[in-house]
Amino acid sequence: MNTLRVGHVEILALSDGMLEFDLCNFFPTIPEGEWEPYEAHLHAHKVRFNLGSYVIRADGRTILVDTGLGPRPADTPDAPWGELLRDFTARGVRPEDVDMVVMTHLHRDHVGWNLTADGPRWVPTFPNARYWVSRGDWEACHRPDLQPQRYPNAPTCVWPLADLGLVEFMDGEHSLTRGLTTVPTPGHTPGHMSILVTSGGEQALVLGDAAHSPVQLEQPDWVSRADMDPDLTRRTRRALLDRLEREKITVAAGHFPAPGFGRIVRLQGRRYWQGL
Repeated sequence: MNTLRVGHVEILALSDGMLEFDLCNFFPTIPEGEWEPYEAHLHAHKVRFNLGSYVIRADGRTILVDTGLGPRPADTPDAPWGELLRDFTARGVRPEDVDMVVMTHLHRDHVGWNLTADGPRWVPTFPNARYWVSRGDWEACHRPDLQPQRYPNAPTCVWPLADLGLVEFMDGEHSLTRGLTTVPTPGHTPGHMSILVTSGGEQALVLGDAAHSPVQLEQPDWVSRADMDPDLTRRTRRALLDRLEREKITVAAGHFPAPGFGRIVRLQGRRYWQGL
């Protein structure tokens, strides 16, 4: 199921491909033996993450949430990413249809298709869109102590947006459209945002990187090497999971197995991921 309907809103799942990491490399603080009950989520000792993006059609707007890792490097033509624009075509969406690009955060696998090289210039891949970023991440990606390691693509995929006059800032809970509201979910990055969709008495949340794997619904304290503030990540995830379960909010999780649509269910006192 690549399309989720939330009231009068349509959420279309797209993908830029997949990333794969060694288990102990991506979750360095989790002893390998603790993963044994979750082997169904592993592939030969590796964790795989879908590079999911979502096109939301709501209130007469076409909103793209996150833009993947970007084009394949010329020297690695077999890289398992770079598929987003092909997926656009396959799903009948044109880049010029998008009038808002919303980034949950500014890590490299969420900003890669923001811009396209046109000779010496950078041009917006989505030419009719304004690009929405959280002020917290915008400030963080300009810090010399953070940018090279945490935001390596910012100089090419994020900063030029300001020169082009295309940046809009989000602070706290921000109404993007009548039915879309940002929900601050900090920890993974300082300004990380999830996107709440509300329509016709129904709700869904585009998760971003508040969780990378379904295992973290059962083990919310497990943090990855990509989480910039581990303690805040844990607190944010616990509170978010409580809300998602309490309010029965459907989830669109970009790094979960595609298309990433599902719900939190409880069985024998424990939370689990139930894909749709």
